[in-house]
Amino acid sequence: MSGRARLALWAAAATLMTSCAMLPLVSPATWIFQAAFLLTVQTGVGALTRRVPLARPLTVATQALVTLMLLTLVFARQEALAGIVPGPEAFQHFSALLRAGADDIGRYSIPAPLSDGIRLMVVGGVLVIGLVVDTLAVTYRSAAPAGLPLLALYSVAAGLSNGGAAGLWFLLAAAGYLMLLLSEGRDRLSQWGRVFGGAARTPGPESASGVVARVRFGRRIGAVAVLAALFVPFALPGIDGGLLDGAGRGIGNGTGGGGTIAAVNPLVSLRDSLNVDEDRTVMTYRTDTADTQNLYLRIVSLDDFDGTAWKPAQRHIVDVPKAFPAPIGLDGQVKRATIRTRIAAADWYAQDWLPMPYPVSTVDISGNWRYEPVGRTLVGDHGQNTRGVRYEVTSLMVEPTAQQLANAPEASPAMRREYTKVPRSLPAVVAKTARKVTAGSANHYEQAVKLQDYFAVSGDFRYNTQVQAGSGSAAIANFLKEKEGFCVHFSFAMASMARTLGIPARVAVGFTAGTPQADGSMAVGLRDAHAWPELYFEGVGWTRFEPTPSRGSVPSYTQTNTPGEIESAAPKPTFSTSAAPSAEASASESCSSQLRKLAACPDQSAAAALGPEEDDWPWTMILVVTLAGLLIPGLLLSPMLWRTRVRAVRLGGHGRTEADVAAYTLGAWSEVTDTAWDYGIGPTESQTPRKAAERIVRLGELDPETEAAVHRLAAAVEQVLYAPHPRPVAGLANDARRVGESFRTSASRPARLRALFLPRSAVRVIWMASASWTALGTRLSARRQALFHRPSRQNG
Repeated sequence: MSGRARLALWAAAATLMTSCAMLPLVSPATWIFQAAFLLTVQTGVGALTRRVPLARPLTVATQALVTLMLLTLVFARQEALAGIVPGPEAFQHFSALLRAGADDIGRYSIPAPLSDGIRLMVVGGVLVIGLVVDTLAVTYRSAAPAGLPLLALYSVAAGLSNGGAAGLWFLLAAAGYLMLLLSEGRDRLSQWGRVFGGAARTPGPESASGVVARVRFGRRIGAVAVLAALFVPFALPGIDGGLLDGAGRGIGNGTGGGGTIAAVNPLVSLRDSLNVDEDRTVMTYRTDTADTQNLYLRIVSLDDFDGTAWKPAQRHIVDVPKAFPAPIGLDGQVKRATIRTRIAAADWYAQDWLPMPYPVSTVDISGNWRYEPVGRTLVGDHGQNTRGVRYEVTSLMVEPTAQQLANAPEASPAMRREYTKVPRSLPAVVAKTARKVTAGSANHYEQAVKLQDYFAVSGDFRYNTQVQAGSGSAAIANFLKEKEGFCVHFSFAMASMARTLGIPARVAVGFTAGTPQADGSMAVGLRDAHAWPELYFEGVGWTRFEPTPSRGSVPSYTQTNTPGEIESAAPKPTFSTSAAPSAEASASESCSSQLRKLAACPDQSAAAALGPEEDDWPWTMILVVTLAGLLIPGLLLSPMLWRTRVRAVRLGGHGRTEADVAAYTLGAWSEVTDTAWDYGIGPTESQTPRKAAERIVRLGELDPETEAAVHRLAAAVEQVLYAPHPRPVAGLANDARRVGESFRTSASRPARLRALFLPRSAVRVIWMASASWTALGTRLSARRQALFHRPSRQNG
């Protein structure tokens, strides 16, 4: 093995040995094996590129590119091209994982669970440090400065860890760095000639003195680095809370003998949960009540509003009682039913708080859990979380009437003092809007219902999970102005407005009921994550309201008008607003059975790709260069050119027969669905044209005029599909162009460029080529059978 290869191995070993200092921070520690494998590949790539040899910057660039592809293969395989080439979606996935990892670091105490986000941060960090060390020590032949990134890695890990094995990690890190220095010294000495193990007993020639000086210099640098690594962690400032709390004071690591839970905000990942590409199942449950649509699984309540954010107040926690005390404020006049729910959390779902229906009477669960009496919640202790737990909950289904809520007396002074506080920084427009919306109300109940209806029905608010949650005192005022957001905005705004009216209010975080399964159970996914306001009424207690449009279910006790009016105005109760994706995309996804029946599918022959023809002319060099100059841009622009051609055919002129009307109408509709697809809204064969139109309008956030155009196209398609004699509808091409223009106007520049040059709908070319190949094979097989298996002409 050459000296350079040996030095590369010691650089990787030093990085890995230093990384062992992070083992106490995350559990389980299996990430170290993955990091070791990827680091070995990274080191091997560096050794190969230096053997070629490549220029130093190219060597580093090649290693960085391979490292990125390795991380893509491990963490973003489904979002990458061929599973390894990262694109925009892969980088978006990396960004989402890093945000989730940062949120997990702020939420968990040591050792934190090995979530995907934390794993990416840890493994990716090791690879980045390994690349820097390899670059300095091997590529640029300067091992001494390579101690700086190793020192940074060890110092961070040692500053956060409080385990008893800190000395062992220090020895490993120091040994790795010293061996790296020794290997580099031996590599340098080998350039002077043969390296001897011992020092000369007598003064040697001048060159030997220089060699000894080099060794001594390297040892001195190593000693200084070791001493710095030993004492720097003691000078680091302490950071309290979450994973950055070395003393375990963050939530989930209590002492077991009482204590408190810290004010950690559980909303940090709610928006990311609502925007996940894959709606992973968080938990499943079975219950003995038929009214599952009102069975919200509550995690925690946020009752501390400081003008910047809602968060759980710091509360005292105790042992979990066998039977919980009666819910505060609930008297014997209110109808209630006792229900039992058996819940099983997914193995990957690690949450400190236990999701349960509210209010809970008893909980049968194993593990280290503590009870917070004010919020009636259970929180994990000593690192306990919900990962894979199974438990049974007995709870009350409280069913107050509108009259009982309207007749509720004023809350106690203590309740009003704690739960009607609003900070001075709250913009005046919040209280002003609350008074305006609830004008003419006779009691707090009517005020609450009017606030709910203002957000869900009459206020023209739009549900959009892409809106940033916002922070600061002006966030609620901005939401009231823009009228667009998701459950966090709606619940925060309604609870804040209720407090300005003197109604005790807080915000609850958890999950909606989920989706019914064929076996009778309910499945709760990430997209069922939700936040809703709880308002307090004396005699009833904390009462759920639902101001978020198109989410959850509207409580029956808030429907005070005639049932017909409420049903038509209020959002429809739903088990889940984010059903899992339908069947996998296939070649027939863009062409349903009805379209095939009408022969309205796109012509496969129109998309046939022509390959370059061979040429034997003597001036091939000039021709090859010319063709390459035309072909390469042509290949790059071929998706755009194909998409432009298809659009022109679909929206061009047509005949007057019924078949022509059908083809023209379905072509215009296909253009709309493909345009939506190009901007990220994939097609769904399982939906009717009307439902598909509603989905495009909702996800595309189209303006009213464009929304009307989409619905006109959907109505025309339904007429073609189901009417005995479809009639032509004027202006469909203009409507389709209007939809495309609306998408282009509202999209970001990267989205517009991708839709123009790399339209997602261009995958239809591959589908049509596959179908043509299959059809060709069928025809050839039929001809072979006709040639070789002709029936005999002999008689008798």
